[in-house]
Amino acid sequence: MKEKLYEIPMNDAIDANDECPFCYLEQKGEEELMDFVLGSCASYMESDTREKTDRAGFCRIHQRRMFEYGNALGNGWILKTYYKKLIAEMQEEFKTFSPGKKSLKDRITGKKAEETPLSRWIGEKEKTCYICDRSCELHERYIATFFHLYKKDAGFTEKIKSSKGFCLHHFGDLMKGADRCLNDEERGKFYSVVFPLMLQNMERVSGDIDWFIEKYDYLNRDADWKQSKDAVQRGMQKIRGGYPANPPYKQR
Repeated sequence: MKEKLYEIPMNDAIDANDECPFCYLEQKGEEELMDFVLGSCASYMESDTREKTDRAGFCRIHQRRMFEYGNALGNGWILKTYYKKLIAEMQEEFKTFSPGKKSLKDRITGKKAEETPLSRWIGEKEKTCYICDRSCELHERYIATFFHLYKKDAGFTEKIKSSKGFCLHHFGDLMKGADRCLNDEERGKFYSVVFPLMLQNMERVSGDIDWFIEKYDYLNRDADWKQSKDAVQRGMQKIRGGYPANPPYKQR
C-alpha cells in the first residue's frame, strides 16, 4: 500500500523506536518551528509572521530556547515589534487601572482581593505562545493520523505492538483520541493492544532504573550497564513526555 505524504512523519516516528513516537514528533516539530521562526528562511523579517508572533508571544520555555538557538539578530527583530505592541497595550491598561478594594470582612479574614483587569491582562499574555500553539495544532493532526493508520493499515498496528509504547502524557492523549476516532468495537481491540504494551514498557523502564541504581553498588562495579546508562532520562520522559536526554537543537 502506497504511503500518503501526511502519513510519513507518523510512520517515521514509530520506526525511530523512541520511548514515545509522539515525543519524537514533538521534538521534530519544535525543531522545524524554531527553524521557521529564526532559521535561514528569515521568516522573522516577514510582516505577517511578526504580526502572529506579536499577537501570541512566546512562553518562558520557548523564549529561552529561542535565545539558545543562537540567532541574536533574529531574536532582536522579533522583540523589537513585540515590545512596541506590549508597551502600547500596557499604557492603555495603566490608564484604566483602578486598585481593587477589600471589604472589612476580607481584611479581617485575610482573603485575597479579586483579580484585577491588569492581572487578567498579564495572565492572558502568559497563556499563549506562537510555538506552543502551532505545536498543539500539529499534535492534534498527528493523533488523527495515528488512528487513521491504525484502522486502515494492519502493518502499522503490528509496528505499534513491537514498539516501546508511549509516554504517560501522550498515552492520555491517545485515550481521548480513541474516544473520538474509534467506535466501541474498535476501541475494545485497541485497548487490548495498548494496555499490555504500556505495562510491559513501563516495567522495562522501571527495571532499567533499578539496575542503574544497583550499578552504583561497589559489588557491581565491573558489571555491564545493560540498557541503564540513560535510564533516568528515559524514565523522566516515560512519565511526563518531552526529551530530557538531549537538547532539541545545537547552539549556533
